[in-house]
Amino acid sequence: MKSTPLSLIAGVVALAAVTGFAALTVPGDEGATEAKAAARLPVERSSLVCPAPSTSELADTTYTSFTPVAKDGPKDGAAELKAADALPADEDEPADDKADDKADADAKKKAADSKPVVSLKDLGKPATAETSKSGAPALVGTATGRFAPGWTAQQTTTAAAGGARGLLGVSCTAPDTDFWFPGASTGKARQDYVHLTNPDDTAAVADIELYGAEGPLKSDVGEGITVPARSSVPMLISTLTSEAAENVTVHVTTRSGRVGAVVSAAEDEVGSDWLAASADPAGTQVLPGIPADATSVRLVAFAPGEDDADVKVQLLGKNGAFSPAGNDTLHIKSQMTASVDLKDVTRGEPGSLRLTPTDGSRTPVVAALRVVRGTGAEQEVAFIPATGPVGERASVADNRAKGSVLSLTAPGETAKVKVTASAGSGGGEAAVKTYTVKGGTTIEVTPEAPAGLKGGYALTVETESGGPVHAARTLTIAEGGIDMFTVQTLQDDGGTVEVPEAEQDLTVLDD
Repeated sequence: MKSTPLSLIAGVVALAAVTGFAALTVPGDEGATEAKAAARLPVERSSLVCPAPSTSELADTTYTSFTPVAKDGPKDGAAELKAADALPADEDEPADDKADDKADADAKKKAADSKPVVSLKDLGKPATAETSKSGAPALVGTATGRFAPGWTAQQTTTAAAGGARGLLGVSCTAPDTDFWFPGASTGKARQDYVHLTNPDDTAAVADIELYGAEGPLKSDVGEGITVPARSSVPMLISTLTSEAAENVTVHVTTRSGRVGAVVSAAEDEVGSDWLAASADPAGTQVLPGIPADATSVRLVAFAPGEDDADVKVQLLGKNGAFSPAGNDTLHIKSQMTASVDLKDVTRGEPGSLRLTPTDGSRTPVVAALRVVRGTGAEQEVAFIPATGPVGERASVADNRAKGSVLSLTAPGETAKVKVTASAGSGGGEAAVKTYTVKGGTTIEVTPEAPAGLKGGYALTVETESGGPVHAARTLTIAEGGIDMFTVQTLQDDGGTVEVPEAEQDLTVLDD
């Protein structure tokens, strides 16, 4: 049934009365007041989840939590990461007269586990915790008040030996309902797991879809996966299908609830790392931070829509943009995973990859890079997903006195950014430096470490002028003669949100 203009106006009037809109404009009403622009205010609550780090007895994991300094905002708050299966903080353990001995013991253990693994005390100064437990749990966390805007956490695991040897780093993720992971594999040489972590007090139900080079991979067990409340479920991808595929795109969605999702990838005789989700499907994608000494770079892309995609492949290097010889374009068939080996495309210089539509249709795609450094027994692997720009501000935690490199790329206009190296977790003073990134180029900088640094520190990148900037941090740690490395991308931390200015106006109810 069509609505008349009169009834529409009446509905708007009622809505304005209930919600307290600042102003109401009706066509022909010359006395109406213009609505004021929405203000940007700091967020008041943030949530993050970190996957279970490792089952190896030879692995050491460091957790780092950080919130950048804010000029204004709330004065109180907290930021804590706890074991996912811990008893909720507001739930008391069962009384002795209502539970048997075993239930009481379990409740006490969970109550003990509910203590924060890492708790943030100050703005602008990271807090850290370490574990060597082979069965360390996934973590869920919440930041409130002054700790919420820009809160970030990093999980870094060093596995010195075994099939999962490598440096595995991942920025803990915000729970969501939709994730894309191009770059996974069900091949014989790979052991890839999708980790689903539910931070909430009710169960979530998730679906996992797999797409290979020929289209969807048959799977009877990837639907309706229950992730219990405050728990984490790892799913070995190769057990979800009988088809072996070297390059696979994984799509995780939820039917109910929300989860944090990330893929752990271990490759025989090469290494292991975490594969984070790609940026949302878009016509243009930027993959920043390919190390200068990369010996092998593989691009994996997927077109989730009904149309094929043709993209131009460009490397944004130190002096400008160019297309790799013989691989200047990539055709991505709808619902099929496409891949191309770019080999040592950087040729000794740092770079970033940009994918843009060739025909102006802007068919959305997702993408990721598999990057290898070293050769033979000294190889190590990492993954770089497509990522959005740093925007107003973005941070990455767990930087060390040595081994941290920041990559900055400006795919469009020249940009100016401010980079702040925070105070150290154990002491030191913050250091600030400004960089100019020319349009169409990538620069690689070694951050200026905080004076008197003790412990680890965080990096915060802020766009001051010019076009968008994409960033990634490479962390390298030498272990057993191998330069193990991991790459984390940075994107806008969403520390502020638009809040419409409103005031109650009951005069609209007058006759």
